[in-house]
Amino acid sequence: MTTKPVRLATAALTMLGTLLLAAPAHAGKTLDAIKARGQVICGVHTGLAGFGAADSTGKWTGLDVDVCRAVAAAVLGDGEKVKWVPLPPAARFTALQSGEVDILSRNTTFTLTRDASLGLNQTAVTYYDGQGFMVPVKSKIKSAKQLKGQTVCVQSGTTTEKNLTDYSKANGLAIKPVVFDKLEAAEGAYFSGRCIAYTTDASGLASVRNKSAKNPSDHLILPELISKEPLGPLVRRGDDEWFAIVKWVIYGLMEAEEYGITQANVDQLKATSKDPVLGRILGTTEDTGKLLGLDRDWMARTIKATGNYGEIFERNVGSKSALQLPRGLNNPWNKGGIMYAPPIR
Repeated sequence: MTTKPVRLATAALTMLGTLLLAAPAHAGKTLDAIKARGQVICGVHTGLAGFGAADSTGKWTGLDVDVCRAVAAAVLGDGEKVKWVPLPPAARFTALQSGEVDILSRNTTFTLTRDASLGLNQTAVTYYDGQGFMVPVKSKIKSAKQLKGQTVCVQSGTTTEKNLTDYSKANGLAIKPVVFDKLEAAEGAYFSGRCIAYTTDASGLASVRNKSAKNPSDHLILPELISKEPLGPLVRRGDDEWFAIVKWVIYGLMEAEEYGITQANVDQLKATSKDPVLGRILGTTEDTGKLLGLDRDWMARTIKATGNYGEIFERNVGSKSALQLPRGLNNPWNKGGIMYAPPIR
């Protein structure tokens, strides 16, 4: 039989837990620094069309770029308050570790080694990819298994190089890697005929073919994918508040797509919707922002700035882009893909 003092103590603990859950979060040192300078500093690719690249006027576009814009909109109220820092593979982790950038959003694969040894936190997957191969159509190669003894151009300092070696050994192909420090050098060597194939993430192959080939139809991306490449932004360890903000901005973009909230209708839904789920996402019925150290309009403002995840995808790499990449695994979970965000509640 439970005594009255025990029941009272249990009730008190329950009440305390509820109050703690409802309490506003401390902003965290990274967010404090961002607010003080008025910019999010974002580490991006040196130039990968569809994911992170600057045009002739210096304007940055891409899926990874839009993730940083979304974060800036959530925390600073303006998706343009971003400083872009282009980073090659060898410098990207050091730049984040040292505090040169606040977030690394640069087609980076989540792996155990990176998660456990770099002092960084992997946030949320923004693109499910896999490593592939591109060959000239005139080579008559139709499968990666036909690359036995062949030369393959690859960039160093990436998971791509290790995956190539593993695939070659596992299949007895004796592939001859031709390794380059810079992406442009690897691409140039392939297009000049120094290698019979070029390997990187399949999305990257589509980007390179569209951007750098004299005639994209002269090059074939082989059907095999030889690895899993879940790509997404990273942040430094030691600031759980910033980690939570970046993670939940990405989840919010996915939730927005799932519930049909778009850049075009977000204001209307915010003003008229009675749906409790939409109310939580848009801040009209519950203030989820205070749990992240933000205001209640954080997610509505983010969607207004960039659109939902589906809009970001289609604009940069999908049907409304030059790359024309299929959604595939990057469809929402209820439309045949594996993009599944924890609920905002």
